[in-house]
Amino acid sequence: MTRRLVIATKNPKKLSEMKQILAPLGCEIVSVEEVCPGVETAVEDGKTFRENAEKKALWYAEQCGEICVADDSGLEVDALGGAPGVHSSRYAGKEGDDAANNAKLLKEMEGVPEERRGAQFRCVIAIASPGEVHCTTEGVVRGRILESPRGEGGFGYDPLFLYPEWGATFAEVDGSQKAEVSHRGLALEQLRRYLPSLLSIIENRHNF
Repeated sequence: MTRRLVIATKNPKKLSEMKQILAPLGCEIVSVEEVCPGVETAVEDGKTFRENAEKKALWYAEQCGEICVADDSGLEVDALGGAPGVHSSRYAGKEGDDAANNAKLLKEMEGVPEERRGAQFRCVIAIASPGEVHCTTEGVVRGRILESPRGEGGFGYDPLFLYPEWGATFAEVDGSQKAEVSHRGLALEQLRRYLPSLLSIIENRHNF
């Protein structure tokens, strides 16, 4: 029987990125909407990325009755004291409004000199079955914030996040290249290393 992992996101771009990274496992990777159409969105009121990732993974696992993988991720800007942080996706007020979030970030960063424009993307991945969070992994990638967006790919703050080793933003490279160094790619790679054995334990325990 083909193992199935439910990705606890309604963001199609994030789903595509996670599918690409987890594909070598040979599992069937599906979105939470495919398994539980119209499922109520998890409440993300945690103070840390880890709290939110665990809450989402557990919520959707319980709603769908399946093994779920969830992430919480965002941008931490040095000059802004780590903001927008856990509020990254709703920085400008509306959930997932990339254009508004980027515009607000540029406004907040006006006049900040280049040497103080350091930032990092952070991602925490959690995997859960109904009633139990089994593990979390974390990935961080450093870069800096540009004064104007570059590139048409990616999503979120990718057009403003310059990865110094490439001299390019995450929006200027393809998904496979981004996954090699991105916060989500690093966190998922850690998960992927021991996910097969972890899935066996979960399946035996819960009879999936």
